[in-house]
Amino acid sequence: MATDMSDAIRQLMQDRGISEELVLKIIENTLLSAYKRRFGNAENAIVRFNDENRVVSMYAQKKIVDGVYDPAEEIDIEEARELNPNAELGDDLLIEIDPKDFDRLSVQNAKQTAHQSIREIQKDTLYSEFSDKVGEIIIGYYQRERNGTIYVDLGKVEGILPKKFQSPRELYHVNDRIKALITEVNKTPAGLQVVLSRTHTEFVRAIFELEVPEVYDKTVEIHKIVREAGYRTKLAVYSNRDDVDPVGACVGLKGVRIQAVIRELEGEKIDILKYDPDPKRFIKNALSPADVQDVIILDESKHQALAVVVDSQLSLAIGKQGLNVKLANRLVDWNIDVKTDAQFEEMDIASESRRAVSELFGDSDEISRISELPGVSREVAEAFLENGVDFIEDFLALSEEELSALKNINAEQIGELRRLIEEFVEIVEDEETAEAETAAEETPVEEAEEYECPECGAKITVDMTTCPNCGIGLSFEYEE
Repeated sequence: MATDMSDAIRQLMQDRGISEELVLKIIENTLLSAYKRRFGNAENAIVRFNDENRVVSMYAQKKIVDGVYDPAEEIDIEEARELNPNAELGDDLLIEIDPKDFDRLSVQNAKQTAHQSIREIQKDTLYSEFSDKVGEIIIGYYQRERNGTIYVDLGKVEGILPKKFQSPRELYHVNDRIKALITEVNKTPAGLQVVLSRTHTEFVRAIFELEVPEVYDKTVEIHKIVREAGYRTKLAVYSNRDDVDPVGACVGLKGVRIQAVIRELEGEKIDILKYDPDPKRFIKNALSPADVQDVIILDESKHQALAVVVDSQLSLAIGKQGLNVKLANRLVDWNIDVKTDAQFEEMDIASESRRAVSELFGDSDEISRISELPGVSREVAEAFLENGVDFIEDFLALSEEELSALKNINAEQIGELRRLIEEFVEIVEDEETAEAETAAEETPVEEAEEYECPECGAKITVDMTTCPNCGIGLSFEYEE
């Protein structure tokens, strides 16, 4: 007997969000399960729907035989001819089955099969829907909290916001609106599990894509994000167009865009800086908001660098509990050491590194002034300047007597200055001086002509004025 299933089909489609094709499959499996429970197997059972899928019918396909051994799959020839006068031995006959004739256990088993099928299909449908949203932001509402984990109502499913993915700044109450990033979607025996996060760096990226059109359309791109959730986030950005300032686009007119992001992150500090392929400039930018005087590459292969700041900027560059420099390290992927001018002067840096940073104290590639020498103290440079000695060349021209006569300068400072000049300055002599010195070195020195003292007979030379033996005065006359 045919059964009208149109209401059941429509109800399932509306309540469960399941397609008509899947609903029909569930009905078919349910009837087959009941048939199998009643007759032992369902290999000869057939389920058919009419053209409008409003009516479902069930049949048992049986072979016509003369003498029945298996009533579930065979029918006697006489009984078959009562149903169909044209029936012949060996033919297959479809016999309609009324589901109402199934016993209670068969019906109960069919119901369980139907519920299980609906759950599995619904789980698969939701999994497919939410797995496509991994990495996207979703909005839900606070339902409850258990062992630090917040359960969020996402409509069709319930999401979880684990304690480790919650910002320490944030506090929620029942029915509070929660915006979070979908990080994982898992199938579990209890149902679909959607894992949310508000601490991931990708959450910040997604927020900027919502608030900054230039980031969304890739005019401005985020090179990298590092974050200490609840405290500070650093973003390195760059522009694909020369006429668009990447930092300005993210900040917005009067800071409107960045303020919207800060509000969403509950007041977390955000540093937006410009990405630069030059590691020195990138490191300088990464230590924002501190003003860095210069960056010194200590070891490029090991990514070790030194940032030099004035005394007043040291605490700002390092940050509270070292957080600013720690985030800068992660952003640029370099190990950055921050020092003040005075600390840098006291450091024993290899001569190769110091030569590489000779511009730190001078704008010219060629060092000519004493004050431009890396490592020279400001006091020494000013003391020489007060004595009228500004250039390195002037210093080298001074005799020992002239050096000792300089005011407020001691021998130790003179020796240190000579060492710095020898280390950082290449002395180039003019051609005439070099040629003269070379000629002097190549000319053999003639031995002085010897004479005898007229008084004692000791040996004397023309450069003597008294005899070294008897002390008599000497004078030599030369004939033209």
